[in-house]
Amino acid sequence: MELSCKTEYALLALLELACHYSDNEPLQIRQIAAQQNIPDRYLEQLLATLRRGGLVRSQRGAKGGYLLSREPWKITLLEVVSCLEGLDAKPSENNNTSKTVESAVVEEIWQEVHQTANSVLQGYTLQDLAEKRDSRRQLDIMYYI
Repeated sequence: MELSCKTEYALLALLELACHYSDNEPLQIRQIAAQQNIPDRYLEQLLATLRRGGLVRSQRGAKGGYLLSREPWKITLLEVVSCLEGLDAKPSENNNTSKTVESAVVEEIWQEVHQTANSVLQGYTLQDLAEKRDSRRQLDIMYYI
């Protein structure tokens, strides 16, 4: 399994919004794009998708921008990935009578991989990402004498 560029950029944008959640002030696309090195136009499309998915909300006006629709600890990574990639939790229903034993075994393993990945993504929230980032930054601090 591979992390798509679309999902990575969306997670970075949501992480930026999560870090400013307590400010209760919307962030503009250009602010998020500059902070996370995401192309403005692409970010605009991603945020529109996330808004339709109910993960962010937009605010119009001079001080407008985007905010998380709920607390960062209530938004799981699985929700984000599902919103962007359209993941379906149900296995594909193919004609089971024409399957070989080998293809059935491969499908069983693939379903296990899918369920495990979903379980991991369900276990992490945007708040968890922010905390991991903050702890990593703390480790990167070097003191010079």
